[in-house]
Amino acid sequence: MTFRILIADKLDEAGLAPLRGAAELVERPTISTEELVDVIADFDALLVRSRPKVTAAALAAGAAGRLKVVGRAGVGVDNIDVNAATEVGVTVVNAPTGNTVAAAEHSMAMLLALARHIPQAHDSMQAGEWKRSQFMGVEMRGKRLGLLGLGRIASLVAERAQAFGMEVVAYDPYVGADYALNQGVQMMAMDELLATADFISMHVPSTDQTRGLFNAERLSRCKAGVRIVNCARGDLIDEAALLDALESGQVAGAALDVYAKEPPVSSRLLGHPHVVLTPHIAGSTHEAQLQVALDVAEQVIDVLQGRLARYAINTPIIAPKDLEALTPYIDLAERMGRFLTQLEPSRMDRLELIVHGPICELDLSYLEAATLKGLLDGVVAERVNLVNARLIARQRGLSLSQRRTRHHTERYENMLTLTVGNGDWQRMVRGVILQEEPHIVCIDDLWVDFIASGHLLLTWHHDRPGIVGHIGALLGQNDINIAFMHLGRRSPRGEAIMVLGLDEAIPESLHPELMNMPHNYLVRAIHL
Repeated sequence: MTFRILIADKLDEAGLAPLRGAAELVERPTISTEELVDVIADFDALLVRSRPKVTAAALAAGAAGRLKVVGRAGVGVDNIDVNAATEVGVTVVNAPTGNTVAAAEHSMAMLLALARHIPQAHDSMQAGEWKRSQFMGVEMRGKRLGLLGLGRIASLVAERAQAFGMEVVAYDPYVGADYALNQGVQMMAMDELLATADFISMHVPSTDQTRGLFNAERLSRCKAGVRIVNCARGDLIDEAALLDALESGQVAGAALDVYAKEPPVSSRLLGHPHVVLTPHIAGSTHEAQLQVALDVAEQVIDVLQGRLARYAINTPIIAPKDLEALTPYIDLAERMGRFLTQLEPSRMDRLELIVHGPICELDLSYLEAATLKGLLDGVVAERVNLVNARLIARQRGLSLSQRRTRHHTERYENMLTLTVGNGDWQRMVRGVILQEEPHIVCIDDLWVDFIASGHLLLTWHHDRPGIVGHIGALLGQNDINIAFMHLGRRSPRGEAIMVLGLDEAIPESLHPELMNMPHNYLVRAIHL
């Protein structure tokens, strides 16, 4: 049977070349969303960019016919209903690496523009002026470049900056030391990076933890006269705080390709003499557009010919014989990974998964991938899913080992044990499925039992009378309701742990007060 592929957007002609010898191509670059529903069942694959909406209705219609894969020639998949695609067994692939060189080069261009006032000097010349002394710049040689995040794009920036004679340092809790060392990059704590970097370039995703990352307080901790580049996500920087820092001279200049609101039509950044602005074009080059088309075309062929796609967005279909048994443990493994990421937000380079009981006889690759997804999703710039989690972990120097214990434990028939570490330190968590719900039953070597869901407050303390009451009273005074409580301890009046399930999140302002309570020595607020 000849494969049929619908091209529903304008794609680079050279990028389609691999498909022409492997399938029949039908090009309809202006097809509407409604028309897509009517015709998609007759095609094995659909290729789009950002224009057409690939809705649940279209995916259902396609899956009822021949549709096996949707390819997005680019990074984002906002115009594709990925959940609906997963439900009907349609693979969604994208091209997250095709524009990495373009984005890295744009970041370097912004660094150079900041250092030498190139846009401002150009505008002055266009106005017929000759003001050489007004545009005195700084050399990049010998300066320290601080990278927030050390993913694919940041690594390319580091390589190029080093060619300019810059010293490159980075903060990224989810990158192994060997990985950074191989790139000639020194890892350091964020506070040290802020205090010592002459230039800072942002390369982290937009998450609950990173939105507003550069607020007034962090800007005040930067080295005076720092220059900041952001070609990553617009909401990483508090723009009002950045303007204040520019006016005070704390920040000497900023170069932005992304904004909290796009386009930034009412932003006071427009026209500021110490700001370089571009309209979200870091990944926009002819070469990048060709490469993303090639990347997605090759993956579509892989899926149609029964091979695994490199950058599948959604979860591959699990064999029916294993689905019923594994599904709850896949969810548990991901929650345990997310728990450990929030429990110990430090750089880790190793991970061990132990599967106890009869489920260890099944294919555990999904459990491994789910664990990595929980650890990495939302804290690395890349989109992490059950297909690419292993690749991303390997790229970041995070090693994964697996052990199977066929005999069930004394306490539970099936159990997962997850341990992460770096150097001499490690943290461990155990989880089980009880009454069809995910439970965490052990943290390090302290046994507990609570549902791994919702807002959680954990305290490690020395077991003394009144501690539980004091914490409960503080939460009550702040209108925070306790849903459940579990206690574990090593011995009477010894080391103890308390886990509170809460109906509301703990405000950050309460963390110091909780930490300063007598006998508490570690406090963590976790959301699962």
